[in-house]
Amino acid sequence: MLKRLPLLSLLTACGLLTPVLPVRAQALTPYVLPLDYDLMVEQGLFLANEAQQLAEFQQFGRALALAQLAAQLAPNDGQVLALLGGLYLQNNQLDQALPLLDRAQRLLPDNARVLFALGSAQLQQDNPQLASSYLERGLVLEPNNSNALFDLGNAYIKLQKYPEAIASFERSVAAEPEFWPSVNNIGLVHYEQGDTEKALEFWQSSLELAANEPEPKLAIAVALHTQENCNVPVIGSTNAACQEALSLGIEALEQDSRYADLEFLRTNLWGDRLIDAASEFFEAPDIKTLLSEL
Repeated sequence: MLKRLPLLSLLTACGLLTPVLPVRAQALTPYVLPLDYDLMVEQGLFLANEAQQLAEFQQFGRALALAQLAAQLAPNDGQVLALLGGLYLQNNQLDQALPLLDRAQRLLPDNARVLFALGSAQLQQDNPQLASSYLERGLVLEPNNSNALFDLGNAYIKLQKYPEAIASFERSVAAEPEFWPSVNNIGLVHYEQGDTEKALEFWQSSLELAANEPEPKLAIAVALHTQENCNVPVIGSTNAACQEALSLGIEALEQDSRYADLEFLRTNLWGDRLIDAASEFFEAPDIKTLLSEL
């Protein structure tokens, strides 16, 4: 195709316009170097790798700063976007995490880890149906991911699909036998189904796997306190199980006072039956005294 010359250039070429002489004191126009986009992307991937390593060492603040820069240098790389979205998710910044993870999923439609991250984000957004959809799709690609199976079990609890929740937690434990959160949450499901003895078995197993975790301690304390009718003064003062319940409960609450907040317990998927039992437990004189001091 022929190029059309601008009118000014055409007149000059034909001798119909005298060229203007340059001004002697004309300022030099600065020379702008062209951007090397391939190099920028390469540097972005390098920074993303550094951010990933920092995150593995729990240095999330530094990792996030590097990942933000990496995403600016490589804005169309799904892995980089997924990393940044995952770090925002880790930092509970869901508004920033979700758009990045959505973009990453469009770029990497068959990436299990991106689907898992989206599932976790939707679970935190209290969208268990959408969360379970992402997690189920991811688990088709990576079926033995214990964390994803745990999240899926939690989504099923929210959907009141209790048999499916237990099955997902059991798969999680089969993939990683020492994954105590899944063992703990099997206990939560059994308790809501009215099987206190079975719940106590799983919470005890969870405590054996993670002796310093306050949640199974408090769950055992609450369940024992209710089972033994420890709220009756005559029984509570002499019953060894009641004394064990108080001891465990005090230890758990001193470790982490957040567990004295019923809303915090709900976010940890304690159901109505266990919440009611916890409310009674917190009214025990020794526990009330402790809570007033926390």
